[in-house]
Amino acid sequence: MFIDSHCHLEKEYYPDIDEVISASKDLNVNLFITAGTNARTNKEAMDCAHNHEEVYACVGVHPEYQDGYTDEDIEILKGYIKDDKVVAIGEIGLDYHYEGYDRNKQITLLEKQLKLAEEYNFPVVIHSRDATEDTITTLKKYNVKGVIHSFSGSKETAQIYIKMGYKLGINGVVTFKNAHIKEVIKDLEIENFVLETDSPFLTPVPFRGTQNIPGNIKYIVDFLSEYLGISSEEIANITTKNTHRIFDKLNK
Repeated sequence: MFIDSHCHLEKEYYPDIDEVISASKDLNVNLFITAGTNARTNKEAMDCAHNHEEVYACVGVHPEYQDGYTDEDIEILKGYIKDDKVVAIGEIGLDYHYEGYDRNKQITLLEKQLKLAEEYNFPVVIHSRDATEDTITTLKKYNVKGVIHSFSGSKETAQIYIKMGYKLGINGVVTFKNAHIKEVIKDLEIENFVLETDSPFLTPVPFRGTQNIPGNIKYIVDFLSEYLGISSEEIANITTKNTHRIFDKLNK
């Protein structure tokens, strides 16, 4: 049985979320963490978690909303943190990929949420795109743990995050033909990974180009099993334990 540690179970993508959950359970995914990115999707993630026993939520303000959030949105996160179905602050981080980003605004937004996580001893889920140096520098300021979502960095960067106490989110990108992450993970212990799909995005081979669902964890695991020479059962057992270690509320 597998955990999808990062997906987006939102009506914008899935008109029938019950059907997606059922189809994914048929593929042995039995626990789901759906991630919010702003006030609206945080509320939707909360509702989804409360309406489905097997769904948990992480809530936060994504860097793409560097201009669209308010201090009230950050304050609301405090209430969410106390909810039994909320396991982390996320998806938060830094994204310098597109033109128009404001480095200082993004770092300020990230630090507000890291400070909250530290205050409540709460895990975080970190998005980092074309911002590795600033992400590492900022995370080092706070005593927090969590997951580096959709990790795609170098082996050296991976080792820095691991030493800081983070797990690396491995998703469908690893199955892509020219993805360099394959070369990185072959030299790392599986104890450092958690599995995720980022559904509806990043659909793994052999379904690349179609809408992703959490059940496609199966195909990520099939690839990892063959590539790393580790049984699917061992991957399931170890990555499930890793996920439970990071997200304490899954154990309650």
